[in-house]
Parts: sequence; structure tokens; C-alpha cells
Amino acid sequence: MGVHAMPDKLRFYLDGEIVTLSGIDPTQSVLDWLRYTARRTGSKEGCAEGDCGACTVLVGELENARLNWRAVNACILFLPMLDGKALMTVESLKGAHPVQSAMVDLHGSQCGFCTPGIVMSLVGRSMGACGTAGADPAEVLAGNLCRCTGYGPILKAAEQVASVPFDDAPIREALLKLPRDTSLILSYEDPLAGLTRRAYVPRNADDLAEILIENSDVRLIAGATDVGLWVSKQHRVLPEVAFIGHLMRDIEGTPQGVRLGAGVRYSEARTALADLSPDLGELIRRIGAVQVRNAGTVGGNIANGSPIGDMPPALIALGAELTLRRGETRRTLPLEAYFLDYGKQDRQPGEFVESVFVPAPKAGDVVRVVKLSKRFDSDISAVCVAVHLRFDGAVVQGARLAFGGMAGTPKRATHAEAVLTGHPLTPERLALAAEALHADFTPLSDVRGSSDYRLTVAGNILKKMWFDIQGQGGDVLGVAHG
Repeated sequence: MGVHAMPDKLRFYLDGEIVTLSGIDPTQSVLDWLRYTARRTGSKEGCAEGDCGACTVLVGELENARLNWRAVNACILFLPMLDGKALMTVESLKGAHPVQSAMVDLHGSQCGFCTPGIVMSLVGRSMGACGTAGADPAEVLAGNLCRCTGYGPILKAAEQVASVPFDDAPIREALLKLPRDTSLILSYEDPLAGLTRRAYVPRNADDLAEILIENSDVRLIAGATDVGLWVSKQHRVLPEVAFIGHLMRDIEGTPQGVRLGAGVRYSEARTALADLSPDLGELIRRIGAVQVRNAGTVGGNIANGSPIGDMPPALIALGAELTLRRGETRRTLPLEAYFLDYGKQDRQPGEFVESVFVPAPKAGDVVRVVKLSKRFDSDISAVCVAVHLRFDGAVVQGARLAFGGMAGTPKRATHAEAVLTGHPLTPERLALAAEALHADFTPLSDVRGSSDYRLTVAGNILKKMWFDIQGQGGDVLGVAHG
């Protein structure tokens, strides 16, 4: 590859021009660049952590000569993540877009601070952007907060403007002319930290593997939904980073299951996983909001090892396998074995998550996933429960129960599994399994719930599975909040 011979200029499309940047801070947010350098102050900073949506912009990227748009939060999007892509801000609309007109006519703007972000989310929906096609307006706007509580008129505006023709051919043509076959390296002399910081944008996984062999301390950034807060909230300095959100994005479905590349975003994985189990698709809908699902990746959620990550419990319950790569060497291990302890994973220096294989449930299997959080949308789990039961007639032949928020890692409840295995599934047996959770877990107490609360609700969710499986429980996921 020749790491040291990489080009050092970042290029992206913005309003009819190719913007070329060099010598930039690799962890400068797109929002800061827009407001302080480009002087585009329409995008606002409300939270600096990807929750409020006031900074929503649209990013378009070429895939098989097609331009796919997605709404993202500019406050936790780093500039190098725009390389080879197109950026659209509220200023790009130039005049009264039908969405803007509807917002005005229906009184959808109150103080106006949140309005640009709301407009961009709805413009993305009108263009059929990723994660919005056919979606309910309330789901599209779940990541846009209005402190003036003007949601009624905003939703009416969204319903009025569902689709607007948009010709992006000139943008596609401009992006196709950009160099795309060479990895990128950006250097930045940081006067405050007193060091030279570097950012790599590898063009393929082979280049990434070579970079990590040469320097295993490079911090990998895919969607920046987690690392972005390290910079915006904790003000951490990251000396060397590699932006990899454009890599390992293949989704391969087989009769045996589905293989997801580590770079597959939540919004892209939703359909494939919902085909395995509707609960998996609903779980992804509960992860963040559209802007977060359009940036965060399945591999990133696994790699950071959070004990309250939403995806690992569900994938562990299904028996998922993880593929790790170092150089040209690959190894596969059960996903549950990857999580060793709080903040510690089975990943060697220079090794990275390449893909995860999720086996398909067999006919007759029961798969249920319940996320419990204080808010329905855009909130972190207090407890996540994933259940996979396999039957031989009326008897539970195999049980895999995986939990998030109950230990220092996502973890199976082996005592509870043993209680269920080899017995018919009954309310009494589920109650015994719920009691066995006390032998499986000693949860911590924090702002999301006490240890007793977590054990109690986890047990209650298991007990309620009986009614759900019998078709008497309604939408368990839909009420599992509050």
C-alpha cells in the first residue's frame, strides 16, 4: 500500500463545488467547520452528543454509481468522514423548499433554533434517504427535539410533504471524478497537545490491516456515535485515528443465516436482521434515532464492548460468531467469548472486527428481544433481554438467554437457561428461571436503575414471555419503557 505515500487532501462536494482541505484537525466536527470556517450558521449545536438533531445535515455517498443520502448529526461527525462524499446543509436548499413552506404555513417553527435540523430530516425523508423510506414521520423525527413542544404542526408539515423530486445527477458526476483508489492520510500539527496527529482513511480492509500491523495504537472510528462524545464532551485528544465507516459494508444472506460486515450501519442491517426475527428489526428501531442508526455500525457496537450495547445480547442469544482479522490472519469465536470483562475484550494488538455471522432461527424457535429504557426513542438501555428457545415438541430442547445492563459485559444467564432446558415451558417454569437470575447476575446500581430494580424487571420480562408467546401479551417491545 505504501502508507507514507498516501495523498494528504480531503475532498467532498458542497453546493456545486469540490471542497479541498488539508492540515485540518482530524477530530474537528463537521458542525464546527460549518459554523466557524464555512460560516454556515444554519446548523445549530444543541447537545453536542447526537441526541437533539439541531445539527442534522444530509450526507450522500456513491454506491454502485448510485447516490445514497442519509441524515446524520454534524456535531459528532468528523471532517475526514466526508472524504469522497457530498454534504447538504440547510443553506443548500436555497429558497423555499416545499418542506420549509409547509413548516411556515402550518406554524411548525416556534423559536426557530431546532427548525434547520427538523427541516433537513424532513428533506431527507422527501428524498427517500436511508432509514426514512416509508417510515412514519414520528419515527423520522425521533432524533429532532423541539423544546417549544411544537410537534403537532411539525408532524402535519411532514405528512403534507412526503416526497419531492430531486435530481442528484450533477452531484454523482462530480463525485465520480474524485480519486477513489488510494488511501488517504491527513497530518495535523497540534499546537496545544504539542504533537503531530494523523488520520488515515483506508480505501479497503487490506489497507486497514496494514496500517494496524504498523501501528496497533491507531484508534478506529466507524460511525463516531461513541468516539464523537469523547471529543465533544470529554475533550480527549486522539493522536492517531483511522476512519473506517465506509469499509466492510457487505451483507450476505444465506439459508444458514446472515453475515454482516463490521461497517454495516444499523439502518442497513435492519431489514436483514428483521428477516431472521421481527424482534431484531424492532430492536434496531429502538437504537438511537434515524441520525444515529445512519452512522452507528454493528461492528462498532460490538467492538467497544459496552455492557449496555443493544445489539450484543440479541446476537449472543442467536449464537452469533465473530470474525477478527490481523494482517492476513483471521480467527472466529463465539460472540459471547469476545467479552472478557468490563472494558476488556478478546482482541489482540493490530486485530479488528471484520464481520459477524448471525445464524437463522429454525422453524418453531421462539426469539424475543425486549429493551427497557426510560424513554422509548433515543435512549440507552437499563436492561436488555434476549431469549432464544428451541423446542422438541412441548419441551424446551435448548435455551439461550442473554442480558445487557446486568453485568460488566453482555452475558448469558446459564443458571436460568438450565432451569428451562428439558422441561415444558410453563408460567411456573419461567418464574423459576426468573428466580435463577439471582445466581447469574449481581448488577450494579447507577442512574438508570438500582441492582434490585434490574433483577426485578429482568425477571418480570422473563415471566411476561409466557403471555407474549401465547399471543396474549400485545407488543412487549412497544410497552417496555417508562
